[in-house]
Amino acid sequence: MFTASPVSGSDLAGTAPRLAPRLASHDRRDDLLRQSRVALSLGSPFVSEVLAAAYRQLARAPRLEAVIAAWPFDPATSAMALRLNAGLHALARRGTFTDLAALYARQHNAFDRAVGEALQEGETTLLTWMGHPTQTNEVRRSSAFMAALVTLAHEHGLPFELLEIGASAGLNLLLDRYAHDLGGMSCGTPDSSLHIVPRWQGPVPPRADVRVISARGVDLRPLRVDDPETRERLMSYIWPGDKVRSGYLRRALILARDLVPNVAQASAAPWLAERLKEPQAERTMRIVQHSMVLQYLPEDEREAVIASIRAAGGRATPERPLARIGLEWNADRSEVLLSLTRWSGRADDGHEHVLAACHPYGAVIEWRGLPDACPPA
Repeated sequence: MFTASPVSGSDLAGTAPRLAPRLASHDRRDDLLRQSRVALSLGSPFVSEVLAAAYRQLARAPRLEAVIAAWPFDPATSAMALRLNAGLHALARRGTFTDLAALYARQHNAFDRAVGEALQEGETTLLTWMGHPTQTNEVRRSSAFMAALVTLAHEHGLPFELLEIGASAGLNLLLDRYAHDLGGMSCGTPDSSLHIVPRWQGPVPPRADVRVISARGVDLRPLRVDDPETRERLMSYIWPGDKVRSGYLRRALILARDLVPNVAQASAAPWLAERLKEPQAERTMRIVQHSMVLQYLPEDEREAVIASIRAAGGRATPERPLARIGLEWNADRSEVLLSLTRWSGRADDGHEHVLAACHPYGAVIEWRGLPDACPPA
């Protein structure tokens, strides 16, 4: 069991079948239905049914219902429903409740009965899960990062120093130790046990050698890959039945036991500000990367992160350039965009380019690239 304390209200300042009537927009319980529809649109009718059943049965867990109803954050950006979904998946994986485990094993489809029992009897555990932000560590997103690094390597020809905020277990810091197929262009470590092949759309990136000389990350709650509980936690965030995602994660976790990622425990803004003030070796390129993390940062910390990057960009030179690579939702959460911003002491520094639109979990990369930087497919 996890040692974190259960969360309470005071601690937190396609259509699925048989959906209940929608609630008023201010009632956060409604987000379980919204995420149910999102899950269906992303190809997981099972998760869609689980969340719809959780909505219908929520009254059987009154403390949990109160926390969800009064959720003080934006439920989409804080992934409120996905926290509950992961908690239910964890209970099923542990076999805590026989009926729930059988549901997840597809031995029956009595969603309301199994989910309702889990909500009622597993309420304390589920409250603990609600107190944790999601930490999926989707390793397929590392292929998007790698595509951006290939673009920069082609442009600058320099080795990279990686700094990642919101690194979780740090699996994406090991991106050069994975084998990547980017639209038919291979990069990374060819004989790696983890071979990532996103569905590629558009031209291929320019071919270049990516050399990573150091990789460090930070997370408010870093996860240790050598901890069985951590590994189980990460597996619980994978949607049930998604064998592709779970297979990628298992192989990445095995690699990470020997290639332990360097992830510090700290707040993103002060940690990054200190790292960016450290001397940068000549003829190296410093990279700040982040994926699906800005939405979780408080506004003042998010602004501090951006300000420190811009300040470091103002100090960049052709011998010590800086770049920021982000994989984040756009403003209206209609697309996940891979963006690149570069600084090297030029007049046009600091312009953000959208390199690609991506599937939220990295399964598809619709490549656009830099203007005039992509050879024909």
